[in-house]
Amino acid sequence: MSEELIYDGLQRCPYLPGQVARMPLYRQLRRLTLEETDARFAMAERRVGNALYSTRCPTCRACEGLRIPVERHRLTKSQRRTRNRAAKAITVEAGRVSFSEEKLDLFLRHKAQRGLSSDDELSVMCERSYTQWLIHSCMMTMEMRYYFEGRLVGVGVLDVGARSMSSVYFYFDPSPEISKLSLGTYSVLCEIDMARKTGRDHLYLGLYVEDCRHLVYKGSFYPHERLVGGTWLGMEKPESST
Repeated sequence: MSEELIYDGLQRCPYLPGQVARMPLYRQLRRLTLEETDARFAMAERRVGNALYSTRCPTCRACEGLRIPVERHRLTKSQRRTRNRAAKAITVEAGRVSFSEEKLDLFLRHKAQRGLSSDDELSVMCERSYTQWLIHSCMMTMEMRYYFEGRLVGVGVLDVGARSMSSVYFYFDPSPEISKLSLGTYSVLCEIDMARKTGRDHLYLGLYVEDCRHLVYKGSFYPHERLVGGTWLGMEKPESST
């Protein structure tokens, strides 16, 4: 046995109000190979620490895995403007995933000021919980760091397979000065570039939920593919998209 079930209860849906979610969580008992990692990505499985989960909700099928075929990706006019603007101001580094007090402070400010977490969740986020969630991993994991005038303003954590990469989490400085650079969009474009440069076929962006405002941005990258009923379906850019 290479994994064990550690949670399989019903819970409040984190994406849609009034819905009940079921997300079985399996602790991995050994490190996955790069090829095994690709296979888990292809089932739209997500990582939290040394465990993997996917949605198995009893009454809802709104969650769809979303991935970008990196060689086919084409910038919209808006994304091109974002890239050109951010590239002039932001320096990007890639390396091993790690903890620092600077990263924790940035993470907490991002969650608090963007309304992405409750007070209880913020009160327990510390070096240990950050490390257990983002750094302890059953896969090869890396991070991309974003700097503005020498100051850390964004961190993206990525899991890596042989032929694909998966964006785990991205957090950034929520100040107006940095928010106007649209780092959320820029980070995806940088991750697409990283996947392409390292010979990967796909960048997985996690779950897409059409009616969740925090997740719907993922559908703006074209072409992309969504996992619907167990099959990856291609989505081309609408003619009117800019």
